[in-house]
Amino acid sequence: MDTAKRLKQRINAEQMTAGVLVTDHLWTGLVSLVKNAGLDYLIVDQEHGAFDDERVSETCVLGRQLDFPVLIRPIDFRYATLRRVVDRGPCGVLLPGVESPSDLDEVREAVYLPPRGRRRPGGAGCHWVNGFHYENWKQEFEDDFIVLPQIESRKGLAQVDAIAGHEMTTAIAVGPYDLSAELGVCWHPDHPVLQEAVTRIREAGRCVGKNMWHMGDGPQLVREGFTFLCVGEPSAILADAMGAITRSLENEA
Repeated sequence: MDTAKRLKQRINAEQMTAGVLVTDHLWTGLVSLVKNAGLDYLIVDQEHGAFDDERVSETCVLGRQLDFPVLIRPIDFRYATLRRVVDRGPCGVLLPGVESPSDLDEVREAVYLPPRGRRRPGGAGCHWVNGFHYENWKQEFEDDFIVLPQIESRKGLAQVDAIAGHEMTTAIAVGPYDLSAELGVCWHPDHPVLQEAVTRIREAGRCVGKNMWHMGDGPQLVREGFTFLCVGEPSAILADAMGAITRSLENEA
């Protein structure tokens, strides 16, 4: 999984790494568009997006063929859900609503083969290893699989040190909208209560030498020192761009 390996290396080296979270419209050609735009990864949102499994699997396949990282955000992180997600062949997962290290223990069960876990591999993900011995799965898949647990609740915030330090965590992540609602400041992204929580999450990652995934205004996040970014949802980005063009035409008229 050289595609996942290179992305993981960028994340760990804190090189500028930017991508998108696809919620509204997914078609396989979007992978090429995102890659050609110079972005570094794409996350398919199956928590909120209404995409069928076949389309998601085809998107992961195209990502492999184009050597471009495709990750999945599943609706939850339970064993039965994740083992199906992993079979589609993504480079990693963005996990919503993680609240304890025991949640990540269940993730390990779904991602790792015995004796470290309970995965039963199948599906398109089997096409991206050079053999089916344990060593192939460990070295070519498991060692580079990316896991990003999102802190989106008070419970998760209280356990953030243990979540960040868990062996499955590649980088700690935040769900800023849901967390703001949980903290009683929905949606005030600059509110001190939310900013304090984000700082707490970031420090938990730093204490164990791990980066933090954040989503929002890309340039502003860069100014704040973040290097692992989600710069938006492609349809929303398109809508903003079309609005900007319309306003510029009106200004010229």
